Amino acid sequence: MLNPLAQELNDALKGTIAESLFSDLGKRIYFPRGIISQGGEAKRDAHAANGTIGTTVIDGKPAVLPSVHKWAPELNSRELVAYAPTAGLPEIREAWKAKQIKKNPLLQNKKTSLPVVVPGLTAGLSYIMDLFVDADKPMLAPNPSWDNYVLIAEARRGAEFHQFKMFENGAFNLKGLEEAVKAEAKKYGSVRIILNFPQNPSGYSPTSAEVKEICRILTETADTGAKILVISDDAYFGLNYEKEIESQSLFAHIADLHENILAVKADGPTKEDFAWGFRCGFLTFASKGLNDAQYDALVKKLMGVIRSSVSCSSTPSQTILLKAFNDAENDNEKAAFRKVLEGRYRKVRNFVDSHKSDAIEALPFNSGYFMSFNMKGIDAEELRVKLLKEKGIGTIQIDKDTLRVAFSSIEEDKIDFVYSEIYKTAEELKRA
Repeated sequence: MLNPLAQELNDALKGTIAESLFSDLGKRIYFPRGIISQGGEAKRDAHAANGTIGTTVIDGKPAVLPSVHKWAPELNSRELVAYAPTAGLPEIREAWKAKQIKKNPLLQNKKTSLPVVVPGLTAGLSYIMDLFVDADKPMLAPNPSWDNYVLIAEARRGAEFHQFKMFENGAFNLKGLEEAVKAEAKKYGSVRIILNFPQNPSGYSPTSAEVKEICRILTETADTGAKILVISDDAYFGLNYEKEIESQSLFAHIADLHENILAVKADGPTKEDFAWGFRCGFLTFASKGLNDAQYDALVKKLMGVIRSSVSCSSTPSQTILLKAFNDAENDNEKAAFRKVLEGRYRKVRNFVDSHKSDAIEALPFNSGYFMSFNMKGIDAEELRVKLLKEKGIGTIQIDKDTLRVAFSSIEEDKIDFVYSEIYKTAEELKRA
């Protein structure tokens, strides 16, 4: 039997795209009117004394050890050690939404939820699959794709993990995407797909023409009555190095595309703001026709998942990032780091464009942190181990056919050496 609070949220979402896509957990989850909720009320109204939250208060402020505070002296104790609200600090949620709109003007007049803070994008993707993926609801992704997708979908959620070939004849495989999406819709009546641009591991982002085709495919499928969840994993958003790349997130294009499409944007400062270890990300919902009350119910479902796992995200990470966002030099500093990344990209681009091999072939790449090689008659794990043990070069084997190289972490003056050894070692394996 459902908890009454879960039923209340389900009633608020009755007849919506969210209700039709929920997993079994998504239907059951709710945000309790317990410690966190009551503590929030007390924070507002308990003017005499507040005995709700388990923190140590001295002189009206959270206590902080001097041996802790000395490493962040410019932050007060509330900014450093107090609990953050389950959905994140209100100020950083508002600030991130403003940033989303600035970077994606298509969102200017589209209704979305207020972004919810999650402890990193990995956790955010896991929470979304908690809400919408289970043994009866498979997850669709390109091949190759980040290995964490299959780990979350299959191992955590017990779902089937389906893939379509991402590239065909050196270009994004729109035909393969269309066939896969329509096959899922026909078999299950619904589609759950995750698209990551710039993509990990390939380092590819679609052109404006390709985004238009993706929207056509989704619209035509939704027109059949199929319910579609589209997760836009925007971990590397904005790191584009070629002019033809679509500059706005796929999320911005599909936020109000169709009543049968629920769009989720997973993004954050992890890569955009070069703050990897801060473990701070955001989740934002959008669908044509959802109203404020329905977004609120959907966010409360998400808050229930957060509350039942980590309770809330790190306060100092949110505090420091918010202060950085308000720093006049923030955009200039990021532009300088992005220029470094683009310089490395150009160096790699020039190298692979001028080298051919019968052992490996670069997959299409134009953005982000990575590029990958497709194996031609050799094994990616054998190549990875040989590069590591004999050349001292670290790479990642994604699957037996795919080797990923993070050019983001290779100094520009080492790129020619690294890539020369990759090609040379691959050809040695081919001849062996």
